[in-house]
Amino acid sequence: MSLAAPFSTQSPAGSNARPRDDELDLFGLTHPGRVRTENQDHFLLCTVHPQVVIHGTSLPETSSLALRGQRLATIMLVADGVGGSAAGSRASRIATEAVTQYVATALRCYHTAGSASESEFTDALRTAAIEAHDTVRAEAVAELGGRQMATTLSLGIVVWPWLYVLQVGDSRCYVYQDGALRQVTRDQTVAQNLVDEGILKKEQMKASPLSHVLASAIGASEAMPEVSRVDVRQRGSVILVCSDGLTKHVPDDEIATKLAAMESAEQVCHELLKMALDRGGTDNITLVVGRARKS
Repeated sequence: MSLAAPFSTQSPAGSNARPRDDELDLFGLTHPGRVRTENQDHFLLCTVHPQVVIHGTSLPETSSLALRGQRLATIMLVADGVGGSAAGSRASRIATEAVTQYVATALRCYHTAGSASESEFTDALRTAAIEAHDTVRAEAVAELGGRQMATTLSLGIVVWPWLYVLQVGDSRCYVYQDGALRQVTRDQTVAQNLVDEGILKKEQMKASPLSHVLASAIGASEAMPEVSRVDVRQRGSVILVCSDGLTKHVPDDEIATKLAAMESAEQVCHELLKMALDRGGTDNITLVVGRARKS
């Protein structure tokens, strides 16, 4: 059984202008796969708005008031609990909650995105990852006697017209634009480090036993958050955030083909999930897809 969370939209967009809320096409789901009994993945899909909360008024009717402001950001997050740790599911849940709480209390930083003060925003993203890391490690000490629990974290935040991606571990964020799929994130694995250092050839990496050994993870001995930025103002740009339960079975070229032909975020999520399941589903599978619809 899968868990899915739709974010419905209907109206088409007509240009590269900032999309309205009803022009967004967003969907996310998670599935335990065909082998593992526990799903250690978590995901979050949400939009961030300033909001007026009325605690008292003499007005007879408030339903016509504009109580929710224009969307500040769209958040797409995937956390994949490390299976070999003591409590991967708990780690991914704690990290997701910790990051969500942090970004909710850092609203002022959204206004610096894309400006000369952008470093304030990107620094806040790195701080969110470190706070999640510290929270998971503290929980391990308090509840597990110091036994390690860990999780990956891939967080995409769209503050129009930029996508900011926060990465720890080997879950991935992709952007599909102009008929090409780009992996925005860098897998923080021992094998990838060896390729970067010229010790291991890229074509040998997939077969390496070190390809899924994490060099960085939330709650592990070391977390090294990386932040990237991509311009996504072009209508039809598709963002995919996923755990490696998908990419173990579905290569980039097939992901690109599916995103090129997608009819909706919900439809393409289910099709990619089915492909991973049909090919063994050896791990938990989580994916979140988002785009602004073309006219």
